[in-house]
Amino acid sequence: MSATTPQTRPTTSSLPSARFARLLDTRPVWLVGVLATLTGAVVTEGFGLIARGVGVPMEAASPGATEAAEIPVGGFFGGVLFWAVVGIVLAVALARWAKRPARTFVVTTVVLTALSMAGPAVAPHTATSTQIVLAVSHLVAAAVIIPVVARRLSHRRP
Repeated sequence: MSATTPQTRPTTSSLPSARFARLLDTRPVWLVGVLATLTGAVVTEGFGLIARGVGVPMEAASPGATEAAEIPVGGFFGGVLFWAVVGIVLAVALARWAKRPARTFVVTTVVLTALSMAGPAVAPHTATSTQIVLAVSHLVAAAVIIPVVARRLSHRRP
């Protein structure tokens, strides 16, 4: 490099991911929740497809069932969408009424995620490998969705 050539280094704020994060900080909580949910659902479904591809049996039974039923392709995606609605409603309510919405959201959703893992653990007629994949899928979805929504909630504009 010559002495006359200015050296520039990309700053954190100029990276696409940083710009996208700042963009999310200014969007409505419900919209950030929907976008995080869709991302989490895709990632979780991908995790489920990988598990299926390596031979994990995708059959599970609900409590009281006499036999396991197949978890269809798209089942992880649908499950994340269904339960994330609760999280989005919670986030919107906390943004409106909580004194510390981000902290309250993280504590509540981490506790709910931990409780949700009890379902796979006690699923009757379900292979242990399937129970593990189901429990880990809850963690995958939470790891994608919770931080994004919590970041948005740390900025007070509802």
